[in-house]
Amino acid sequence: MPDTSKDRKTHLLDRLKRAILTQELRPGADLDEAQLCEDSGLSRTPLREVLRELAGLGYVELRANRGARVSEMSHTTLRDFFLAAPMVYGAILRLAALNATSAQIAALKAAQEEFREALRKGSTTDRTLANNRFHEITGEMAGNIYLLPSFHRLLIDHARISMTFYRPVTPEMAESVSEASQQHDAIIAAIEAGNEATAAQLAEDHWNLSRNQIESFVMPAGMDQPLGTLPRSTSA
Repeated sequence: MPDTSKDRKTHLLDRLKRAILTQELRPGADLDEAQLCEDSGLSRTPLREVLRELAGLGYVELRANRGARVSEMSHTTLRDFFLAAPMVYGAILRLAALNATSAQIAALKAAQEEFREALRKGSTTDRTLANNRFHEITGEMAGNIYLLPSFHRLLIDHARISMTFYRPVTPEMAESVSEASQQHDAIIAAIEAGNEATAAQLAEDHWNLSRNQIESFVMPAGMDQPLGTLPRSTSA
């Protein structure tokens, strides 16, 4: 089938999301629109449609007369993130336990299997994206139009922080990663049983694992990936 502008837009959207979630494109990095047009085969108008969609989801910031940049992660935004995340995650899992369908539970179990496989054999990126997908499905289960935008925005920064969490450098960090997988299993069981109180408590417990890694993320040693640019696509 011929490559279409819609296909190229979708491909670029997915590439940019992945690059931002995994810090291949670092927080605050400027996006070179001319280079993105060349790499993606898109003209300026469809490119800007992609950037507007990313901005609406919280991945990028659009600045008048200055172009787009990856959403920042400053000490201020991290403070807000750590204040809001446990409340939103708790509400999401509580609603997931109330509303999850059998098909969604099956999808969550499949996502957990992919997460386990990523922990066994995958890279830091594989682990981060598999964890992100697990939590995305809990948001789908909750199905609340007021919570979901905030939850999706939190997941972006959660994934970026997880690039440190899922690159354990001490035995204690490795133990936390293993515990995260066990908590995923417990979350699935609580949702499948419709136990909203247990699900909400597990959200807090699960959140505390990530919270304990905040110092390693904000200190320079936790941010040791080089400032990069999005590699050129090898696909048409």
